[in-house]
Amino acid sequence: MEHYDWNEGWLFTPRFDPALVRPECELELEPVRIPHTVRVLPYNYCSENEYQCLCGYRREFFAPREWKGRTVLLTFGAIAHDATVFCNGRRLFHHGCGYTAFTVDLTGALHFGQKNVVAVRCDSREDLNIPPFGGQIDYLTYGGIYRAVSLDIKEPAYLRDVFIEAKAEGDFRIYTSTVGETVGCTLQAEIRSPSGSLAAYSGELSLPITGVLNGVHPWSIEHPTLYTLTVQLIRPGSAGLPDRVLDEKTVRFGFRTVQFVAGGLYLNGQRVELRGLNRHQSFAYQGYAMPDSIQRLDAQILKKDLGCNAVRTSHYPQSPAFLDACDELGLLVFTEMPGWRYIGDESWKAQALQNCREMVCQCRNHPSIFLWGARVNGSGDDEAFYKRTNEAIHRLDPTRPTAGARNHRKSQLLEDVYAYNDYSCRGRGAACEARAAVTPDTRKGYLISEFGGQQMPTKPFDDETHRLVQALRTAAVLNDSIAQQGVAGSFGWCMADYNTHREFGSGDRICYHGMLDMFRNPKLAAAVYASQKTPRSPSDIVLEVSSGMALGDLPGGAPTACWVFTNAESVRLYRGNDYIAEFSPDRHGRFAAMPHPPIEINDFVGSLLEKYEGMDPPSAQAAAAILNDMRRCAMELSPLSKARMLSLRLSWNEVARMYCKYIGILGSPSPVYRFEAVWHGRVVGTVVREPVQSVRLECTVHNPILTDGPTWDCAAVSLRAIDQNGNLLPYCGEAVQLRVDGPLKIIGPSVVPLRGGMAGTYLATTGEAGRAVLHCRMEGALDTDAVLTIRSRENG
Repeated sequence: MEHYDWNEGWLFTPRFDPALVRPECELELEPVRIPHTVRVLPYNYCSENEYQCLCGYRREFFAPREWKGRTVLLTFGAIAHDATVFCNGRRLFHHGCGYTAFTVDLTGALHFGQKNVVAVRCDSREDLNIPPFGGQIDYLTYGGIYRAVSLDIKEPAYLRDVFIEAKAEGDFRIYTSTVGETVGCTLQAEIRSPSGSLAAYSGELSLPITGVLNGVHPWSIEHPTLYTLTVQLIRPGSAGLPDRVLDEKTVRFGFRTVQFVAGGLYLNGQRVELRGLNRHQSFAYQGYAMPDSIQRLDAQILKKDLGCNAVRTSHYPQSPAFLDACDELGLLVFTEMPGWRYIGDESWKAQALQNCREMVCQCRNHPSIFLWGARVNGSGDDEAFYKRTNEAIHRLDPTRPTAGARNHRKSQLLEDVYAYNDYSCRGRGAACEARAAVTPDTRKGYLISEFGGQQMPTKPFDDETHRLVQALRTAAVLNDSIAQQGVAGSFGWCMADYNTHREFGSGDRICYHGMLDMFRNPKLAAAVYASQKTPRSPSDIVLEVSSGMALGDLPGGAPTACWVFTNAESVRLYRGNDYIAEFSPDRHGRFAAMPHPPIEINDFVGSLLEKYEGMDPPSAQAAAAILNDMRRCAMELSPLSKARMLSLRLSWNEVARMYCKYIGILGSPSPVYRFEAVWHGRVVGTVVREPVQSVRLECTVHNPILTDGPTWDCAAVSLRAIDQNGNLLPYCGEAVQLRVDGPLKIIGPSVVPLRGGMAGTYLATTGEAGRAVLHCRMEGALDTDAVLTIRSRENG
């Protein structure tokens, strides 16, 4: 058994020519490394026409004579979207799905002891009769060999697949399938625990290997314990010869039990309240073509930064590296078949059914996956078709339930779970629909598969009020999905902004529906999710203040609502050095069902009137209530405030003077506000709001140690304009000039504008190891540098 990473040595042409498949080729070709996108796109105002093409890839290689009599298998992680593979001019394989892996047997076409040629005809046009194509799609689909490629040399008989069903109590069943002549062969299975202990089992090819492993640690969100299964295909020895291992496969898995009932999702017998986001696998400039480290980083952002416990892979199977990270982090995954609203003809349906089979077979050992999407997102009912998809999925994996995201109520329910795209939130009343009004069968599971998004597209550079509305509506749906009995949870639309077709988005072909921008920089609404994490140390505390406290940023200079998104126990507010008040979450208010409700700051006066106006406590409290009420109502007096004025015998001029002094109007001195997060009785976080005195450029490299091999690696870089207190400056739009010294190259432009005070870039390795420095320059701020280390695969 030999394994080779095959991501180097490829040549690319944006226009496929039949000459590409011939042993000798004189076409002008571009050397590329896999993963590869057929076209690097601009950040916005891009066009799908730029990547829709019939292109080609070619790789020459030497096949040693020692390979003769063995099986040579070439595996592509994903090719977008229709791929035909040739070897030495011979057509060997066709694959019609851009989101699943496939393997080509090269054996019969090889010239051993000679040079050989593999060529790929790649069709990324969107008029193909395969999912997700056929209708208008609200996301770009890109093109190219965008996941890793590998070559395996095996015996004529080998293991094609290994699947393990493993329950929380330790029961397991191991299923295998083989290729080739295996008469008389046996199976040997070893399960290794995280501590390194081994348990061995053996069995026959025709039967699953069953057993019970005692003392297992179940896989869960809090403790994602992973075990390793190694299965060997063994041919017994004869005439005194030892047994021979023909093939070996190793998979990671977890012992856990998934149950979805009317009351919600139960993992290992414990109910889990799903708090998730939808994810597209696309990135600025590169589309789908990013290496494993960037895929894994998204999972870390979802779990560690945003506090999610679940993700939906909208609307197709995603990278194995992303799923591996979800397994390791304890992030539940709802993955679904490729498609978006459209159902095609019988040929289209046959391909969709095949996509379902491939999705399940390739992903079913991942313990993070708890739900299969057996229905095209947002599509209408099709009883015959969806009976087939559900039957195929349940046959291949009886351990997990199925679902299908719908845009309409009372749809035919063939799945185990009714998943509903609920866009009913309008900022008033209930934020999600009543479960009984949506699902036709309340005895089955129910979840909200999408919400938000198109109801409140929010750009990082939108005004303060708009950004706050997105955050509060997000909080409202999270709250109401928790509060409503029988709703298993919800998935917000969506994790990050993404490029889309001209029929969608904001005119610049970006859907600004994300909690993050395309570079994964957080918007205000991201703090709604992040603040729901249960803190275990001061570093886990989130403290995000919605308002910049700048009156000139608001219509008429009138202050508006100020909210704090935090998982602290309380928040203290100071005006200058004067203590105003301490605020705690309202456990009986609008957001009472959330683990950590957002806190409204509704008192900006406190006891200042006692201290500086000489009022007695009851009078000061009543007068402060008038000023705070005026702040909420743009200086208008409510009937209650008028009554208080009369009782206190205050004139309008006196009230206006105090308002100007303690609340502020345009032209009055700008106070300094300090917000403190209190946790376990001590201050663990501080936000200071005051006029900007200096502008700094902050550069954060999320993965500064890179490894070049088995393919190129990539660093994700975030850029932010901040003030002297570390606050984001959302209206800073300066250009940042980027330059790299060392073995890295910038993906995309070398000059990037700040959008909403934020930007980013990606840095790709070039095949060499060493030290690299990213230099960032912005007018009006000091230059900033970031140091990165690039290791070769051999060295690390």
